[in-house]
Amino acid sequence: MIVYGINPVLEALRAGRVTALRVGARGGERMREVLSLAHDRSVRVQRVEADLLDRLAGGGVHQGVVADVEEASTDYSVAELVRGARDVPLIVVLDGIEDPHNLGAILRPPHAAAADGVVMQSRRSAALGGAAAKASAGAIAHVKIAQVVNIARALGE
Repeated sequence: MIVYGINPVLEALRAGRVTALRVGARGGERMREVLSLAHDRSVRVQRVEADLLDRLAGGGVHQGVVADVEEASTDYSVAELVRGARDVPLIVVLDGIEDPHNLGAILRPPHAAAADGVVMQSRRSAALGGAAAKASAGAIAHVKIAQVVNIARALGE
């Protein structure tokens, strides 16, 4: 999966999911933070031209950095989310979210609230790709997600 933008890449690095990093000519404190964390995590960094970053990000605002990231773990079941929950569980259920930007934006509050997980449909839902990662400002790298076929059945269980 491709993740682009400073915050999503930083969070993916913190979560240990980045396998390779491509950076452009952009400098600044935040880019130095990305490069330092990549060095600490032994992530291969490649300097590339901006047009390659543009193509990799599919026209998204990459801010001079694109990362190859292991897929976000959606291997959780609803039962695992419940078993791993606190005394008073906080599990967010998403139904019918088809826009990746909306999905990403919706994932930020569960991450900020330290939710025990998110349940979403595996079909007819937005992909957990680069656009969702960018919109989530990196929260997608930390939130436990259970993808289910039928939301009503998952809630019943």
